[in-house]
Amino acid sequence: MKVLITGADGQLGGELMQVFPDGWTVVGVDLPGVDITDEEQVSQMMAEIQPDWVINCAAYTQVDKAESDAGAAFAVNCDGAANLARSARQRGARLVHISTDFVFSGNQFRPYRSDDLPAPVSVYGKTKLAGEKAVQDILGKEALIIRTAWLYAAHGNNFVKTMIRLMREKEMLTVVDDQIGTPCWAGGLAKVVWAAVENQLTGIFHWTDAGVASWYDFAVAIQEEATDAGLLDRILPIHPVPTRQYPTPAARPAFSVLDKSDLAVATGVWPRHWRVGLRRMLGQLKNRVE
Repeated sequence: MKVLITGADGQLGGELMQVFPDGWTVVGVDLPGVDITDEEQVSQMMAEIQPDWVINCAAYTQVDKAESDAGAAFAVNCDGAANLARSARQRGARLVHISTDFVFSGNQFRPYRSDDLPAPVSVYGKTKLAGEKAVQDILGKEALIIRTAWLYAAHGNNFVKTMIRLMREKEMLTVVDDQIGTPCWAGGLAKVVWAAVENQLTGIFHWTDAGVASWYDFAVAIQEEATDAGLLDRILPIHPVPTRQYPTPAARPAFSVLDKSDLAVATGVWPRHWRVGLRRMLGQLKNRVE
């Protein structure tokens, strides 16, 4: 089995490149080598690699910048996804498209199921939903879409690494406590993506780690776990604040916990609590420092 991973230098792409089924061939591409918004480049890449599966991790993820740069966000998140889907269909390959909790409004207070009606409240969310629809329009029932949320890894830029940096630099932090979701370690997501490919799943599924947290809860846990891991040598105050005191260009879903049960049943991989994933990631960071 040969698998092509786009966005291979990103958080999930990097984890997928590290661990994959024995005997499989995995090829990773990313900018500047391959631009998925260029249909000719995509077609040439697919002809050269001839993958059985494509896992699309490439995305425009600058949520706030997308509000003023919608064209670039749509180009990657919608047009790029469509280019990959068309080329996959032409060559008989299967496609996994990674999407996001930002396709939902965040206005309900039970975990979102994969068949719940999307209603994005930001440009970023709209571009990701457009990408989902493009993939489904081209591939129909053969498409596999996996939505995730609050993703982080030892490599790349993310909330965990930003918090650790700020905890070393600042004397006090404020973090919003009225946006609720679930953190997701990219290493755990990579495991279930590979399981989904091995089981040749199709349709729309959700995945994060287990449990629920606000960004404030997540920040407090990061400080506790990073201190225990020896990555921080002091404890500083972290104060909860409402979203209205921390305005951003893009609106965020107030509640975006995802129901993972369908994917867990289909793959036999069950999510572990998000603090378990956090400890694993911090252990990786510590090993890099040492």
